[in-house]
Formats: sequence, structure tokens, C-alpha cells
Amino acid sequence: MPAAEHTGRPAKQGKGSRALLSSVRKPADLNRLTSDELVALAAEIRRHLVASVARTGGHLGPNLGVVELTIALHRTFRSPRDTIVFDTGHQAYVHKLLTGRQDFTHLRERGGLSGYPSRAESVHDVVENSHASTSLSWADGIARANHLQGHDERHVVAVIGDGAMTGGMAWEALDNIADSSDRHLVIVVNDNGRSYAPTIGGLAHHLDALRTNPGYERVLTGVKRTLLSQGAPGRAAFDALHGLKRGLKDVLVPSAFFEDLGIKYTGPVDGHDITAIEFALTRAREYAEPVIVHVITEKGRGYTPAEEHVPDRFHAVGQIHPETGLPVVAERFGWTSVFAEEIVSLARGDERIVGVTAAMQAPVGLQPLADAMPERVIDVGIAEQHALTFSAGLAFSGMHPVVALYATFLNRAFDQVLMDVALHRAGVTVVLDRAGITGTDGASHNGMWDMALLAHVPGLRLAAPRDEATLRESLRQAVTTDDAPTVVRYPKGTLPDPLPVVRRLEQVVDDQGLQDEESGETGEADAFDVVDVLLESRGTVGAPHILLVGVGAMAAQACEAGRTLQQEGRTVAVVHPHWVIPAPDPLVRAAAEADVVVVIEDGLVDGGIGSQLRDAVEDHQASRPGEAGSPVFRRIGIPRQFIDTASRAELLEDFGMLAADIARTAATAADGVVAVRDLGAE
Repeated sequence: MPAAEHTGRPAKQGKGSRALLSSVRKPADLNRLTSDELVALAAEIRRHLVASVARTGGHLGPNLGVVELTIALHRTFRSPRDTIVFDTGHQAYVHKLLTGRQDFTHLRERGGLSGYPSRAESVHDVVENSHASTSLSWADGIARANHLQGHDERHVVAVIGDGAMTGGMAWEALDNIADSSDRHLVIVVNDNGRSYAPTIGGLAHHLDALRTNPGYERVLTGVKRTLLSQGAPGRAAFDALHGLKRGLKDVLVPSAFFEDLGIKYTGPVDGHDITAIEFALTRAREYAEPVIVHVITEKGRGYTPAEEHVPDRFHAVGQIHPETGLPVVAERFGWTSVFAEEIVSLARGDERIVGVTAAMQAPVGLQPLADAMPERVIDVGIAEQHALTFSAGLAFSGMHPVVALYATFLNRAFDQVLMDVALHRAGVTVVLDRAGITGTDGASHNGMWDMALLAHVPGLRLAAPRDEATLRESLRQAVTTDDAPTVVRYPKGTLPDPLPVVRRLEQVVDDQGLQDEESGETGEADAFDVVDVLLESRGTVGAPHILLVGVGAMAAQACEAGRTLQQEGRTVAVVHPHWVIPAPDPLVRAAAEADVVVVIEDGLVDGGIGSQLRDAVEDHQASRPGEAGSPVFRRIGIPRQFIDTASRAELLEDFGMLAADIARTAATAADGVVAVRDLGAE
């Protein structure tokens, strides 16, 4: 039952045909539909996906590719008794539609459906994490628990694809899965890379059925046991028969690679033929050991703009016109575009620079460099750990790698940053896109952890630019640093307007250059200690001195809050440090001299930049016992929690990170300082 013929945009509902999707409120409802109705349902689902995602944005291409596969999964298995795990979770839109969630009006918005599986939405959802290559480990654990608890009637299905098989964690799990033969575990490899052509014909179906038939395996085991008991002649006979079996299979299907791991394999299967998929899944379900079902799908299937989009088949889109696939609002020049432009310029001037990416070449901005200098960009697949250690090796041999990742994915490679890059003082630059609150991408995509994590890495320096000019400046400084790791982070979206600089905080210098206050040693001015003063205002006599520290893109909110405090007649300064890890010396001194310090950061507040600056001020003052008391610190940022889906603006308001909240926090702290003074004067 192949999928219906598809043309440019999804076809309109035929006259006289009935809507089928609304009649499917739970997976069991699929069993009532005829073969023709299932084909019609697949076409209707594609129309629904295009119309819905065009309004809200989301992962369109991957879901257009798994329509028939998801229908077949829910007809073959009995969710939620049988567990279905999607990897990555952005392939689960069709799954949501078939499990009673058909209102996509507010997809990826507060109060609407998540863009990934969500346990809060449905008992049919299990794994909410959207980081790739984890499904096989989840499935292995669930299947083992089922067996240990005597639930051998339950099946576990891991749907892994859209690049997730390039992740090392998937292969670690396969190694463990291959070592156990007593679990109902089906691994569906959703292959949308078009590396294999589907095997067609009855013979291929027959061989697949034979190889996943328990009776066949019992006979094969018996023959093996008998022949191997006959000494050398028996072993020779078994080797010959086994070689013939393997050779025939290798001619017909590409199974050798998976079966060499010790896991049964069936396929490839046409992923847009519901009957063929059900046949393969049914045979796999009846088998008592782990089985791989290899399914060939087409990303963006049925929607011409997606099919013709060469870079990623509309992997993820913003709001688009459904008729053409064109954006509703033209994309403005953003942070990623600045990086993309600057890295090409830097690479032209320094042949040591190479770009490294983990299956995100276009999204992180390395595509222009790959187009201009293909040999200077290395895509390692979804393998962040390998990317960092590989980069340490590049640096050791004289290159300067620039590893571009989404900030949330650096979490997976923290040990490699610590032990392979930093320990060996490797000149590796890590560029973190989508740092801070990303909002609509859900809990696992918010890039909120990096500054608190990386603060623990000895020798590492981290920049948080506020605009285009400081981003370019930070990148230039980073790639000239060859004795330690450097990190440059910036948020998702468009660039803010540049902020005028009043002056820069002074570094301690004399006629011979930079001077360390404690050692007295001199040297050149330190580019990592640059701190810009964006606003200064002297208030009423005796007013507490408020210092607002805007980290990265939060500098704009800090400036607006500073202007509010200025209008209230308060003494206030707003500063932006270009590099925030470690805390720059001029910033530490300025904070030590203030009465109130408010640090605003687009990152985890616990252990973040505010905490680090507070600790640095404490150390600074401990070395100068005669100086005045410590300032009052207030830290504003993201609380230590997993963040529900909402827009960035909504979350900034929730966490008190908008200008009005910042001004109110600073004013309250300053008033507290005055109250303590007055109390002491009585």
C-alpha cells in the first residue's frame, strides 16, 4: 500500500471524501480503517502538518517523512502498554495526532502542545529529552525492566533516525543490546538519508520473514549445535553453510553490518508503504530477541517546497506561507549570520583555522565557510564528545579549531572540554549559538547551563558579546589564543542595536604597561579585561552607588534599567564586560567599590557570572582588610529548574529579567543600604 501520489503542495480534500483524522482519537481507532482509508489518512495528516506548522513554525520536514511509519507503528503495537520511544523527539508530531492531540493551534507556545514528546500531555509519551542518540539506551533499560518484572508480553520500540545513528551513545547501547537475547525490543532505523534503495519483491519479503521467524532460528540453532559437535568436519560444514547464508543475504539486503553486531535485521523497507512496514514490524514483534527494522523514508515527503529544499528539506521552519514555503517575515541579519561572515574572514587570514560541527553545519553558521573552503570544515556527526577531543588533537598538531554548537549540546562534552582540551591547554575555540533562553524549543534546548558549568574549567575564558561589534571582536581575540580554550556565546535571533560606550574601566597600568596590584609585575594591557561603561550618572549626595552588570545580550535591559534609576536621581553605572570567565580585574575592583551590585545574565543564576563575581570580590577584599565592607549583591538570571515551553519574552518576564524588574530590584537593594546606614547613625 504505497503512499498516494504527491504533487507540489498537499492536495485539497476530495469532494465527497470524509475527513478521517478527526475520527482517530486513540491508536486503536486506526484498526477500523481500510487500506485505501489509511492512504487517505496519510495524505490528510500531511495537509494538517503543513497548514499547522506554517502558522506556528516547527519541525516540518522530519514529520512529513514519518507519516506512514507512525501509522504502521500504532497499528502494530499497543501503546501505551507497548512503549514507543522517538529519537529525536522532533519526529513525534504524527504520533501526537494519532494519540488524540490534534489541536496544533498553539504548537510550541505556552499552553499549547510541546514540539517534543511530553509526559504531561499524554501517557503515550515517554522520553521528553530532545538530545539525539539516546533512544536505544532508554529502550534497552525499559525492555530489561520489563523482563525482570515478568512483563514479557510488553514490547519496546525505539524509532531512531534523522541523524541520531551518528551519535556514539547509540552504538554503545547497540553493543549492550546485542549482548542480550531475551527481550522484546524492536529498533526502527528511520533512514531518511537515502543511502540505501528499498529491496523490492517477494523473495526479499520471504527472506526477511524467514530470518525473523522463531522456528527458523530454533532449527538453525539445532543444526549449529549438531554440526559443531562433530569435530573438525562438522565445524567446516557449519562454516560453509553459514558463509552461504551470509553471502546470499549480503547480495539481497545490506544486513551484514547490523548482524555483525549480533542483532537480527530486516529491511530495507519502503517507509511510505504502510502494508510493507506493518509486515516487517509484525515479524519483528513476534521475535523474542532484539530486531532492527530498516525503513527508508523521504524527509519532507509530499510537500514540494520541502522536497526541493536541498540543505535540510525544511527540517525546522519559522512561520511560512503554506503555498510556497517562503517565510512570512524575512529573516533579519542575526547573531549566527555575523559568526558565519566573520569566520570566513578569519579563515582567509589564518590557514590554521578549521571549523568543526556536530551535524549542524548550516544551523550554526559554518555553511559559508564550507562553501568557500570545503576542506576547512569537518562535520563529525552527532558526536559532541568526539568533536572536542578531535579538536584537541587538531590544536596539538598546529591547527586552531573553532567548534560551533548549540549551547545546550555542549553539556554532552563537558568532560572532554575539561580533560582533553583544558588540561592540555589546547587552543580550541568553542562558539555557542542559541545560548540562554530559547523558549519555544522546550526544556532541553534552552542554552542556560554553559556559564555555570564552564566556570569550573581551569584556564578557560568565556566571552558574552552584547552586539555585532563585540561579537566580531571576541571571535578575533579567541582565535589568536593558543594556550587555553576560549568560548564565545550568543543568543538565538536577531541582533540588538549597538549601545554607545561612555568609557572603558581602567586597568591598573603605569608607564611600563599593565601592573598587577599584588605582585607589582608589569606587562601589556589584557584584552580579556575589557569592560565597557555604557551609562554613568551621579545622583543625590550620599546616594548609594549602584553597579549594573549586563552580561552579553542582557546589556540592553541593564541600560534601560539604568536610565530608569537615573531618572529617579540615583547614582548608577551600567557596565558590560566583554569576557566574563574569569571575572575581569577592572570589574572586580569596580564591584568592590560599589554599594549595590546587580548582575543580569541570560544563564543559570546559581553558580553563574553573578556568583563568580561575588566570590571574586570577596577574595579581593580579603586581601585588603582595611578597605570598606562588601557590597550588596543581587543576581538576576534563570533559576535552577527545567523551563516549560514559552516565548523568550514571557520567560524573561517570569524570571524578573526585564528592565523594570531590574530597576526595581536595584532600587530596593539601595534603599536597604540607606536604611542600614540610618540605623547605624542612631
